[in-house]
Amino acid sequence: MENQRQSLELADIFRFHEREFLSNNELHPHQLKAWDAIATCRTAELGGHIEQCDSCGHTRQAYNSCRNRHCPKCRFVKTHQWVDKLAGKIPPGRQFHLVFTIPACLRKLFYINQKRAYSLLFGAAWKTLEQTAKNPKHFGKNIGAVGILHTWGQTLVYHPHIHFIVPAGGLDDDCMEWTPTSKHFFLCVKTLSKVFRGILLRMIEKDIQSEQMKLPDDIENITQLKQLCYAKNWVVYCEKPFSDSGSLMKYLGSYSHRVALSNNRILSHSNGKVTFSYKDYKSAGITRNITLKADEFIRRFLQHVLPTGFYKVRYFGFMAMRNMSTKLEQCFALISKDSYLPVLVGLKSIEVWRHITNRDPLQCAKCKTGKMKVVHTIIVNKDWG
Repeated sequence: MENQRQSLELADIFRFHEREFLSNNELHPHQLKAWDAIATCRTAELGGHIEQCDSCGHTRQAYNSCRNRHCPKCRFVKTHQWVDKLAGKIPPGRQFHLVFTIPACLRKLFYINQKRAYSLLFGAAWKTLEQTAKNPKHFGKNIGAVGILHTWGQTLVYHPHIHFIVPAGGLDDDCMEWTPTSKHFFLCVKTLSKVFRGILLRMIEKDIQSEQMKLPDDIENITQLKQLCYAKNWVVYCEKPFSDSGSLMKYLGSYSHRVALSNNRILSHSNGKVTFSYKDYKSAGITRNITLKADEFIRRFLQHVLPTGFYKVRYFGFMAMRNMSTKLEQCFALISKDSYLPVLVGLKSIEVWRHITNRDPLQCAKCKTGKMKVVHTIIVNKDWG
């Protein structure tokens, strides 16, 4: 299980190289906040409590989690609750998985304008889907979607892209009819790629002209940037649709709230180098290993720390928050099929843990019969900055 203690963790690498890395690199405040949280997660610096078995008297000490969204050890329970809740809000039936990516020539622009650029990426990708789907030549209906932002590739390179989960159907304008898509085809990805390129570049040009975004030092003007972008093939691809709620939940659990690197992928840390595993999708997903200098490994990880307050999951169309009690409910009524019923809504964290793992975290590990009770709380004053 990814959130359990591993023999080697990201936090160990952070702590080992903390003095050297922080003295040689200038980090943004939100990166420093994430560093501090990850390095101190489940340590005495965050406080905790001491538990004692009510049967045999066995004691154990537990430290608090940092709850930072970039920490590999946190958000396990929250992720399962979110996935369970979302699965109940997606209309029953098939769902398409589409991915919108940007060419390498835009990555530097995105990195120096992260908050604004990521918002434009969401807006352009959804506008592309919405306009193309509503065009009678393609589908002619109003659709909905859930978008999830990722900024990394398997080797931790900077690679912003958005995953969309799109129900395989749409509503007509008066919301009185649900029309399913073709069984295996949604929209032409070549058309989506061209429309996406045009929409995003227009948005970027407008923001640069209004000084809401700034160009990288190696780009003289927007004309040069557009020439670079139009010389590249933009990629929007659509994967095989999910056919049941089980497949969808498995995917969402893997992709929705994941961090750039989980602890179980870190294989070794020695002689100033870190080795971790990755899937080589250019070779049919074969698992390979890569070794980087520790400074480069840390740099790559930190470039995926999102700006404070930025929402990496967003809802669109009939799945937008403002439409959930109207258009989305109408979708369920028109489809008239059994939908997934959430089972984790309203449960406490410890109850969710029991449901997911089929284990009782309060059971005494020594006598196997008693229950662990908190007998002392460790309180610390931690300034998160």
